[in-house]
Amino acid sequence: MRKQRVLRRKPRTPAKATPQAAVDTPLRRYLTAFLSWSEARYSAATVQKRKVSLEGFLAWCAERDIAQLHDLSRDLLERYQRHLYDYRKTDGQPLTIGTQLGQLHSLQAFCKWLTRQRYILYNPAAELELPKAPRRLPHAVLSREEVESVLSQPDLTTLMGLRNRTILETLYASGVRKSELIQLTLHDLDLPHGTLRIRQGKGNKDRIVPIGERACAWLTKYLDDVRPALVVGADDGQLFLTDYGEMFSNNRLNDMVRKYLNHAGIDRPGACHMFRHACATHMLDNGADLRALQLILGHAQITTTEIYTHVSIGRLKAVHAATHPAAHLRLGSVE
Repeated sequence: MRKQRVLRRKPRTPAKATPQAAVDTPLRRYLTAFLSWSEARYSAATVQKRKVSLEGFLAWCAERDIAQLHDLSRDLLERYQRHLYDYRKTDGQPLTIGTQLGQLHSLQAFCKWLTRQRYILYNPAAELELPKAPRRLPHAVLSREEVESVLSQPDLTTLMGLRNRTILETLYASGVRKSELIQLTLHDLDLPHGTLRIRQGKGNKDRIVPIGERACAWLTKYLDDVRPALVVGADDGQLFLTDYGEMFSNNRLNDMVRKYLNHAGIDRPGACHMFRHACATHMLDNGADLRALQLILGHAQITTTEIYTHVSIGRLKAVHAATHPAAHLRLGSVE
């Protein structure tokens, strides 16, 4: 394998601080306290989502001169819920049910915290009737042949190609979310036992995920031949490093996976999550227990895992062929 020059990024200058646009109000001060409390208990992604959602709520309140804690009521929150339902984006489209739910779940968490801290006497969000998010099936799941085609795309004569192949193998073998893969450290990898430890995954829960012999072999090669060349300065133990020795961002990882999907001639929505769907569906096709699959994927509810029973067409066809009385009707017998 030929040596590849590893790029080094120039030190970045810190971004200029932007002035606080929102006016300081009692509601804002409690929001700041709530976010500080959340930072000690939830992932940075969760805290950021809550911040963005609740900033939107505070902006809506400011437009209506609502600034005091005692202004929070069920009637007010229902008015805000109707605002989200009626809101139209610049392209004229409404907010999706998922977006509305994200905004309202953050608001519920804020009100619940205010009640538990005894800043308010009752929880005004406790009885909000939230819309139900539609359960959508994953887009067309990658076949095993398509997965293998994508896995074969990276150039294995380069350091980056070896790293990228290892990332693709890990995504497919483990079914982890892209945010979980990005956060992996060397301490989370147990090659002798063939497992990954996912720390503070979705819902702030830890879990152990098996990865199999093939992914372990690629990880071993990556650790021996590639990662040492990517480390810049002090090694913070991040498992997968960019060309500049940094942790991947969600967008950067997505772009890399999307590139290989395109090279394999696969033009469907999604990137990293397609490997999660493929992992789950292929395991289910091969007889995986639904409960075991739930633990591997880190789903809080088994109803989420059950979605894959609807896309596991191979298994459904086998059951149909074995049980349906007309499944083996010969063409010659049709008059």
